[in-house]
Amino acid sequence: MKKKIVLVQDNEDILDIMDQVLKEEGFDVTSSLTTEPIEHIEEIEPDLVIVDDHIKGNKKGSEVIEKLKSEPETEDLSAVLTSTSYNLPKEAKDCKADDYIEKPFDIDHMITVVKKNS
Repeated sequence: MKKKIVLVQDNEDILDIMDQVLKEEGFDVTSSLTTEPIEHIEEIEPDLVIVDDHIKGNKKGSEVIEKLKSEPETEDLSAVLTSTSYNLPKEAKDCKADDYIEKPFDIDHMITVVKKNS
């Protein structure tokens, strides 16, 4: 059975690249430029969420992950934060993300992080 990933990014080109690479790696990907899939997380039942810190909307990606990690139904869900921030390791730790991917990212590194956390 394919592992499921919810992918939320702020840039359509990056979203498309990540989506394509992850699908080629055999993952079932739900990708979006908004947090809409996060609102349906219990229906999707992903193995991993990957959220950019600078997503469109009222919340930062780190806040989305922090909320997921604070709720009993989703606290065990693996979460990866992505960003161009120089402070990403600390931001990921502060929001309780399981890992992070710095942008611009190396595709092989992204695949390694996703496989390790899914």
